[in-house]
Amino acid sequence: MLGAHLNPKEYLARCVEEFDKLDLSQTVGLADDIYSAYQDGRFVFIIGNGGSGSNSSHFCEDLGKSTVLDFEKQQRLKVLSLTDNTPYILAWGNDEGFDRVFLEQLKNFASQGDLLIAISGSGNSPNILRAVEWCNAHGVETLGCTGFSGGKLKTLAHHNLHSPLDDMGIVESVHLAAFHWVVDDMHRRIGLEGKLPAPV
Repeated sequence: MLGAHLNPKEYLARCVEEFDKLDLSQTVGLADDIYSAYQDGRFVFIIGNGGSGSNSSHFCEDLGKSTVLDFEKQQRLKVLSLTDNTPYILAWGNDEGFDRVFLEQLKNFASQGDLLIAISGSGNSPNILRAVEWCNAHGVETLGCTGFSGGKLKTLAHHNLHSPLDDMGIVESVHLAAFHWVVDDMHRRIGLEGKLPAPV
């Protein structure tokens, strides 16, 4: 936890360093994958644990709401955070094990061609890996959002958004900032229907 050793100015400066290290083509790739799913009417599922679970919920809400300007006629982005289905999570976790809480929901909801965004700072969360493995085997596109070394998720997912830092808090902050840009880009592409040019 870098904040235990750094003052606020130093901590925020370190955050800026990590933002500068981000491969921006991966951020654009995340936006492209979501937009492609929207165009084809496919579902986007988002999963994560802890702070990544909060980011999953936040990202889902922003994508679902901020892309809509015409409340009646506009095609909607089909997006669902599986972290928010508490009874489902508790039932599967209690009866069959916590490593199945996302996998079993995907078996109910996901179809071939859908997109799974899997957020795991360590890249090694068993419930995330099981969900991605199932999706890969059933024609669901997968994108992993990772930190640290990327863990198993970095090589398992079809695409990645990676922040190479050994600090969970800053990794989660980098992810959320990237997600906010993606939301704004989806607002431009979907909500404004191309009325604004793509940023250079």
